[in-house]
Formats: sequence, C-alpha cells, structure tokens
Amino acid sequence: MVFVSQIIGGVLAIGLALIRGEQALDPSDAGWAILAGIAGPSALVCFYRALAIGRMGVVAPVSGLLGAAIPVGVAAVTQGLPSAPQLIGIVVALLAMVLVTRSVQPAESGSSGIGLAILAGIGFGAFFVFIAQVGPHEVFWPLVVVRLTAGIGFGILLLVTRTPWRPGRSVTGLVVIAGILDMGGNVWFLLASQQGRLDIAAVLTSLYPVVTTVLAAVLLRERMGRTQAAGIGAAIIAIVLIGSG
Repeated sequence: MVFVSQIIGGVLAIGLALIRGEQALDPSDAGWAILAGIAGPSALVCFYRALAIGRMGVVAPVSGLLGAAIPVGVAAVTQGLPSAPQLIGIVVALLAMVLVTRSVQPAESGSSGIGLAILAGIGFGAFFVFIAQVGPHEVFWPLVVVRLTAGIGFGILLLVTRTPWRPGRSVTGLVVIAGILDMGGNVWFLLASQQGRLDIAAVLTSLYPVVTTVLAAVLLRERMGRTQAAGIGAAIIAIVLIGSG
C-alpha cells in the first residue's frame, strides 16, 4: 500500500509541478528532499507495523508526540520560542493528541511495538524538519523527489523480499485515494512551514488523529469515549490558541 500510494502521489506531484511551472531544484533542496524521502515513508512503515503488533493507545501517542516534539525542539533553537499563547497551544495540542489516541483495549502487551513506535516518531519528526528546509518557492518538485526516493527504496525492498506489490481490486480505489490525500497533506504542511513557524505547522499536522477519530465515529459508527471527546475539545482549544498568536 505504501509503495503504490507513493507512486500515485509522485505522478500527481509531477503534473502539478509542471502546471505551476516550478524551476528545477538546486542540489541543496534536492538533498533535503532525499533525506525526507528516506525518513517519512520509513516512519510510515514502522508506524503501520507497530499498530499491527501493539496497542493504538500506546503506539499513536508515542509516535505522535515524538513526531511533534522534534520539530518543536529544532524550531526553538533555529527560530526562538513562539509567543506565549502559541506555546500554551502547543502544550494543549500535545495533551489532546494523547487523549484522542487513548485506547480502551486491555492493558496486556502494552509494550508491544513500542520500539517501532519510537522509530516512527523519530522518522516523522525528521521528515517535518528535512522537508521544511527546501526553498520557499518550491512545493511540488521537492515532493516528487520524496516520492521518487521512497519508490526506489521500497521497490528494491519488494524485489529482495519477493513481496507481492499489486493491491487487490477491492482496495485499489482506496490506495489511490490514500496516495492523493497523503500528497495533499504533505503539500499543505510544506506551505504552512514555508509561510510560518516549523513547530506550529508540525504540531497542527500531528493532530491528524482527531480527524481519524471523528471519521471513525461518523462513517464506521465507532463509539467515541469521553476521553477522546475531551481530546477533540482540547485540540480545538489548541488551534484557537495557536492561531491567536
């Protein structure tokens, strides 16, 4: 799924880059994009695997908090601290992330997948930092390089392991949609980090479990617990605080 969605996102990015008339990347920007192409998709694989063998209530908060904390630390060093309301908003957003991803599953095997969750969080955080380093006028070509890097890496992995790569017909449409939405998320994050602060963009991006939880309740009729509802409320407060800064 990750391999095919990367290809779909790459094709889409090429078309958009040509339509927008973006200039070719300079070596520095290409280098940052390659690093992002290694970090991001690798983190995604670790995250999916951690979810498969562990508990969402452990895996999601660990990976999400690390993925947000790393850019916050980097921005504090390179850009200084944000305003007081934004700083409070970041703390509330991190709390919201933990609350929303709380699981009602039993406590046994709580440590399963924790190592992969940590790797995923480091990878997500590194992706945010790396891709935010590209020039302010480039949007789609850097993401083409990200997808190309990931596609080559996963292609080699699939060949070596002889893993079937073609998705079944029943899920092909979902994989296509996933590739398009994944590319859209990357585009909006890159634009946000170019026009504002890295830490703010990364923290708000890391609130994606809120959307997942709401969609699960609406589309899949999954029950939303009080803790998750409180997390959604905290996320709304965090967005208001960050926006007010």
